[in-house]
Amino acid sequence: MAATSSWNPVFTHPSKKQRSLSWARSFASKSHLRLAPRGDAAGRRAASLAVLSLLGTKPTVLVTEKLGDAGLDLLRSFANVDCSYNLSPEELCTKISLCDALIVRSGTRVTREVFESSGGRLKVVGRAGVGIDNVDVSAATEHGCLVVNAPTANTIAAAEHGIALLASMARKIAQADASVKAGKWQRSKYVGVSLVGKTLAIMGFGKVGSEVARRAKGLGMHVIAHDPYAPADRARAIGVEMVSFDEAISTSDFISLHMPLTPATSKMLNDDAFAKTKKGVRIVNVARGGVIDEEALLRALDSGIVAQAALDVFTEEPPPRDCKLVQHENVTVTPHLGASTTEAQEGVAIEIADAVIGALKGELAATAVNAPMVPAEVISELTPYVDLAEKLGRLAIQLVAGGSGIKSVKVGYASARGPDDLDTRLLRAMVTKGLIEPISSVFVNLVNADFTAKQRGLRITEERIMLDGSPENPLEYIQVQIANVESKFASAMSESGEIRVEGKVKDGKPHLTKVGSFGVDVSLEGSLILCRQIDQPGMIGKVGSLLGEENVNVNYMSVGRTARGKQAIMTIGVDEEPSREALMAIGDIPAIEEFVFLKL
Repeated sequence: MAATSSWNPVFTHPSKKQRSLSWARSFASKSHLRLAPRGDAAGRRAASLAVLSLLGTKPTVLVTEKLGDAGLDLLRSFANVDCSYNLSPEELCTKISLCDALIVRSGTRVTREVFESSGGRLKVVGRAGVGIDNVDVSAATEHGCLVVNAPTANTIAAAEHGIALLASMARKIAQADASVKAGKWQRSKYVGVSLVGKTLAIMGFGKVGSEVARRAKGLGMHVIAHDPYAPADRARAIGVEMVSFDEAISTSDFISLHMPLTPATSKMLNDDAFAKTKKGVRIVNVARGGVIDEEALLRALDSGIVAQAALDVFTEEPPPRDCKLVQHENVTVTPHLGASTTEAQEGVAIEIADAVIGALKGELAATAVNAPMVPAEVISELTPYVDLAEKLGRLAIQLVAGGSGIKSVKVGYASARGPDDLDTRLLRAMVTKGLIEPISSVFVNLVNADFTAKQRGLRITEERIMLDGSPENPLEYIQVQIANVESKFASAMSESGEIRVEGKVKDGKPHLTKVGSFGVDVSLEGSLILCRQIDQPGMIGKVGSLLGEENVNVNYMSVGRTARGKQAIMTIGVDEEPSREALMAIGDIPAIEEFVFLKL
């Protein structure tokens, strides 16, 4: 399954002209405090904030790991700050009930027990950095606690560290330093390679990757990049050519990794990938350890396929003492120092302090990675459509062929309701979530959806398709179209040349009803196999038998065709992911013209 985050959106009707966090319930009037029932944690938090406001009492922020002075000063101007470092899990659970906010780095685990121990008082957790692996986001959302991070302040530091590793690896600086300190003088042993004129492949052309590219160009390197979802014009603006994955790894002298760790990028550099690289390629990784198959890298180093590697991140951190990769003579390592500059640490401190203070004031944070709980009755009508919108986004993005930069997405809502009777912000946010999360480490919700799309140069437009009939149901169907891209499944292209998927809610469950110009009907559960075939008897049986032999359960199947005996689209819902061999066997059936497997 593709990585997802908990989704508990904030939603209000547009006529109210406002959005508010669930804990930011206000007074019924200035003179009357409306207390919530005893079991309502969000209500207790709102009441406590209201009482603090009346009494002029500052909220309390617990900081459990070192934070830059600028950030601490900013926090102290608004709140009481308790800096307590190296707390045990038990000590953290004891202190948290006295705190309104918690700020951590990567060394503090914020578990479900922490949220339960807070007794409903904890309103925001700030992660001073990008990754949130150490925070139980689902538990935070369940307890109505906002989680925010600081994703931008360390961009330059990470890029500079990537360049530092690139240069030190090429000139064998670490090995030569150790040799001299051991009393040796081996000039001929540590002959390096020049960077000028060499080809550097940037794998992942986001904020850090693009900054590395700029610096590498200044060193006289030829820079290419692979990122299937980055706009090509943004790369061209700094003199970088976007290429396919295979071209990037097969033509480069150096490869620098800057992609997030997602199911799609996990162990992206593996035995198969190394077999396609130039002999003697050099690898730099300041992204995430899991994007490299470390055992495969070790084999590639031993065989000479990879000449050198410079690694700042590892699958397990810290790596075991006897890790052969760390001890390899052609590997340069650092202990996850990408963000470790004085300037970056101060920047992160200010960014996270701003986010936490804003959250304590009840403001919506652009860096929120979850959203607070809301009453079920507010969202009950839109719940099935929320799921449908996200899954249509996930399907659409997976149909885009690698190398196609996505710029424009149109979302259509077919409804008999008037424009003022349906707020589509929530549905737009869910489509955005489906489009971005499968190919990014960003957690998208109503709070940050528009911000995240804009940051990636993704323009999402909306269209109302007015229908006649009863307005009892908010929507008849949702349509997602991606323009100016190529599709890995040609039949998903509409007559006007866009990738198009369409779905509706049936019996409370999301269904896919159209792919390109083909009508289908399949429940959006598990995963999907789409096949374009020649319409002839026995096709369902052939495909079903192949999946049955693999112990893959088919939960839904439909066939839509243009005309009898012509082309048809078979849509198959499966509970398990078929093996590569099973999928290839499906593709080898003579009547099947193309197929694609899509994860939901």
